[in-house]
Amino acid sequence: MTKTLLLNDPIYGFITINSELVKSIIEHPYFQRLRRIRQLGMTHLVYSGAHHTRFHHALGAMHLMAQAIDVLRSKGHEISDEEAEASAIAVMLHDIGHGPFSHALEDAIVPEVKHEELSDLFMNRLNIFFSGALSLAIDIFRNRYHKKFLHQLVSGQMDMDRMDYLNRDSFFTGVSEGIISYNRIIQMLNVHENKLVIDEKGMYSVEKFIIARRLMYWAVYLHKTVLSAEVHMVNILRRAKELSVHGTELFGTSALKKFLRADFSLKNFRDDESLLDSFALLDDYDVVASIKEWTNHPDKILSLLCSGMVNRKLFRVEMGSKPFEAFVADDLRKKIKNHFNADDKECDYLISSGTVVNHAYDSSQEKINILYKDGTVKDITEASDLMNISALSVPVVKYYLCSIRF
Repeated sequence: MTKTLLLNDPIYGFITINSELVKSIIEHPYFQRLRRIRQLGMTHLVYSGAHHTRFHHALGAMHLMAQAIDVLRSKGHEISDEEAEASAIAVMLHDIGHGPFSHALEDAIVPEVKHEELSDLFMNRLNIFFSGALSLAIDIFRNRYHKKFLHQLVSGQMDMDRMDYLNRDSFFTGVSEGIISYNRIIQMLNVHENKLVIDEKGMYSVEKFIIARRLMYWAVYLHKTVLSAEVHMVNILRRAKELSVHGTELFGTSALKKFLRADFSLKNFRDDESLLDSFALLDDYDVVASIKEWTNHPDKILSLLCSGMVNRKLFRVEMGSKPFEAFVADDLRKKIKNHFNADDKECDYLISSGTVVNHAYDSSQEKINILYKDGTVKDITEASDLMNISALSVPVVKYYLCSIRF
């Protein structure tokens, strides 16, 4: 008899897992590693409760996938037990390729490889370990399976990933603007011409979902202090990597040292299997322990940056809707150079500028379609009677200027 695994989740209550394969994947070290990677990177420095992990999120997305499959089956859409299990595994593993602090350090640890590509490599490795049992899940993840709506549940504009992270991130940050009616949206899911759609009755819940995403990006994901913390952390890793590449010995785990000493391409990961195993040893703890030790490093820039991070003396940040005038950054740069007796190259780690984009709904990609009773289908921007839904499909760009405090 299959023994049921019950997990008590703060968002959904009890999550029930009956699949032996799913339970075995959860127990694998690759998946257990997600317990040690924060879902929201540096956000805990702004919202003190945001210590939830990729492990929590992966299981939550899997739980919602099971609910979505049940709803679609109840509406007459044929989904086999094998397809249901594979869809659950695909969404559970969709983010397994994240490195330390999730998105915050994605371009700092392995700048040439995206986490989705690493997730694909991890799934391939797990598929070998489990004797090909993940083949269907991989096909769904890669959008190679003929039932395209299953991939949309894993990765789309109304996928189970977004359903979970909006509610979960809202809960742990305390930002109520992100709370969505995920139960109602899932109940309104349907399939039309092999594509995922929302029944007409669910349109208002979808509108709230899009608005919630826009608000959560400004309030949480792109919060100015979160942004400053991420830029600060990235500059620490940049400095550590430069020192390591030029032969300076730094404290760190063997896995972290490996990625500090060189940049690796996707081809490197494919050609050298040990590289993925080294990456699998990396988590938030490697980075945090190293930063604590680096506060006493003789390199004044690395020490300065790490001391600021440990003591939460984060970069000062300004944000605006227009690019900053060149003289603003130039003047700030001169002051920083004089104050810290830094040269031009060292100053590059103490001041940074760039842009962030908030795109709540991208109508140029796969659309969120509303299915009417007469069988017609409309994109949400056409179906909605709210003027701001169309406006939310337009990306908003903001410019930032971050600098060390002095």
